[in-house]
Amino acid sequence: MAMPTWERKSRIFLCVLGLFLSVYALHVELSRERNPDYRAMCDLGESVSCSKVFTSRWGRGFGLVQFFLAQDSLLNQPNSVLGLVFYTLQMGLGLSLSKKAAALLVLSSWVSVAGSLYLASILAFVLGDFCMVCVSTYIVNFALLFTNLRRRTAVEGMKLKAR
Repeated sequence: MAMPTWERKSRIFLCVLGLFLSVYALHVELSRERNPDYRAMCDLGESVSCSKVFTSRWGRGFGLVQFFLAQDSLLNQPNSVLGLVFYTLQMGLGLSLSKKAAALLVLSSWVSVAGSLYLASILAFVLGDFCMVCVSTYIVNFALLFTNLRRRTAVEGMKLKAR
């Protein structure tokens, strides 16, 4: 069984876009930590500011890790670092056509979508901000979920035909 061309191209595009957005988010956060006057390209106004979002308490460990570990704990990483791990995992597992890889892709996508919904609600209802980079990653995460659900269905169908 070969991976369909649409899936390979979609996965590469979505993962590279997710990696780019994550690297940019990390750059903005680190630049803002070094220089509080730093203004990112995505800072368009008072209520449209990605650097405000990335440097908020929810910009690290989803704002949750600090309740269990010290705020400066090695495990309390910026969300963008988690994004780098996630998109790398999606790209790597996407190379495998196994049923287990398909299941792990779907599971990790559901976790990313849950995280996206949580962070989107924080963005809208707590911070009252609009972050173009954040919303773009949410869209990428939903698109990867769709891609991975289609992959799982195809892999399960192929396994049934092989019997």
